Amino acid sequence: MQVYFVYKSLAHPEGGSNNFIAPFTLAERLLHVKEAEKTLGATVPWLCDTIENDLKHALGDRPNSEFVLNPDGKVVVMRDWSNPDTLRSDLEKLVGKIEHPTRVSDLNLKSEATPKPAASGIVKRVALPGQGQPLLVEPQESTTPYYVKLRAEADQDLLRSGTGKLYLGFHLDSIYHVHWNNLAKPLSWEIAATDQISVTPPTGTGPKVEVESDIDPREFIVHVDADRDAGSFEVIVKYFACNDEQGFCIPVTQKYKVTLRQDRDGGQARRSGSGRGPGGGTPNAGNSRGGPPGGFSAARLMQYDRNDDGKVSRNELPQQMVRMLDRADQNRDGAIDQKEAEAMEERFRQRAGNTSGGDK
Repeated sequence: MQVYFVYKSLAHPEGGSNNFIAPFTLAERLLHVKEAEKTLGATVPWLCDTIENDLKHALGDRPNSEFVLNPDGKVVVMRDWSNPDTLRSDLEKLVGKIEHPTRVSDLNLKSEATPKPAASGIVKRVALPGQGQPLLVEPQESTTPYYVKLRAEADQDLLRSGTGKLYLGFHLDSIYHVHWNNLAKPLSWEIAATDQISVTPPTGTGPKVEVESDIDPREFIVHVDADRDAGSFEVIVKYFACNDEQGFCIPVTQKYKVTLRQDRDGGQARRSGSGRGPGGGTPNAGNSRGGPPGGFSAARLMQYDRNDDGKVSRNELPQQMVRMLDRADQNRDGAIDQKEAEAMEERFRQRAGNTSGGDK
């Protein structure tokens, strides 16, 4: 039997000890694999998905799925959510029991933590007022690596009507081991003018930070007023990228194209220490009522709308979430639309408030 890890798009950017953020190129994704090999210490070989996420889409877009293939390449077991105990039971049926199962302590895993190039937790994080959804962000051609990567998240009003709040987060990419030089000019950005999209404010500058260097993201909230058929706008960013190991601190100017359309592969970012941030709360492994992993939210549920028809049907849901459709499908059309998902989110919120005295 051969076991593989499959590396695909990040389900939770900023998650884990490395604080990985979404890579822009296949070369950067392969660097993630190398870092993961060191930090996990495992000898299991990796398969790396394409940067277009072809394998992820072919296997059902699940963040933590599990597949068992026979020698002929036929899928004999597939699971939306990995379960080690159930997997062992499957393998005992397919291959046979073994007398002495390997324990984790037997593996003598030699993990290696990646050192941080500078301090973190210096600059306070910002939060959208509610659940944010990632937008499509495309880096424009640059001769310099994208040491800083833009994450753009829209609130529900912006996605629904074209008018609402937008989160712009400029995150240092940990694979390049760079930091901010707070003795130099802070990061600045501007939105290129367009007739169909108005952004307020159209420019921004990072905070004045007292320490000489840090690795915290530079984050901003802007208001967007866009026509319904508005496509995209350009963000121009200027910053200094510094790497002490390689001895450089250079000025960089780069551009991003941001499209006012949800990125289905963008994942849900974890906002450590910022309360309910753009990623919304602290994820968990699921719940006994059949809710999606990470807790229930309308925005997360609507991510399962793979054919972009504005509804989530039974065949688009993971098996453990099918029961949810019957509870949320108020008009009994066999699918959940945005309004029905939001109504169910409100019921969950009210239930959490009644049982625990707060918003869960």
